[in-house]
Amino acid sequence: MEDIEVKTRIQEAARELIMQYSVRSVSMDDIATSLGISKKTIYHCFKDKEELIDTVLSGTFENNRSYCNKVMTEAENAVHEIFLALESHVEMFKTMNPAILFDMQKYHPRVFSKFSEFKNHFLYQVIQNNLKRGIEEGLYRKDIRVDVLAKLRVEVIFLPFTPEFRKGFNESFYDLHEEIILHFLFGVVNEKGYALAMQYLHRYKENNTVNK
Repeated sequence: MEDIEVKTRIQEAARELIMQYSVRSVSMDDIATSLGISKKTIYHCFKDKEELIDTVLSGTFENNRSYCNKVMTEAENAVHEIFLALESHVEMFKTMNPAILFDMQKYHPRVFSKFSEFKNHFLYQVIQNNLKRGIEEGLYRKDIRVDVLAKLRVEVIFLPFTPEFRKGFNESFYDLHEEIILHFLFGVVNEKGYALAMQYLHRYKENNTVNK
């Protein structure tokens, strides 16, 4: 088997385990066992766990960048863009362990710095562009402070990852995320945008009733 194929399989297996069990709980032995290969084979492709984690999560950030750009291009309007993004989170958040950000920050600071750049620069710009687009399309209120709300939304996206926030809720990780995003959307739309958002929401609920 080609090294590049083995390396890809290792990355995919590691990503699946990390998303489910978080970073700290996944060992090189766990990854080797899931693939039915030796740990030596993994170390042939990655010098240590840090390099593997960096490769896996950096790849995840890049995939999210590509998807966000794709959504911005394909969305019919700013409101539709929000629902397309929400759709993409359904499967991911169903299996994602919310401890992943805490573990990343505490045990893999180099990777966490890449996440911070992705969050505070790229995501901020995406959200800022969406707010400006919504205003230009006559779907969002003209009086909103784009800079303030873009920063607010960046932060609240990751609020469900916080143990203190999740405490006392019976809802799933994804359900909390969905509630927060919809609350934000309905806070920025005007009357025209509200009517359109309700149409997309009805369609979204129909599509995801079974999946959730």
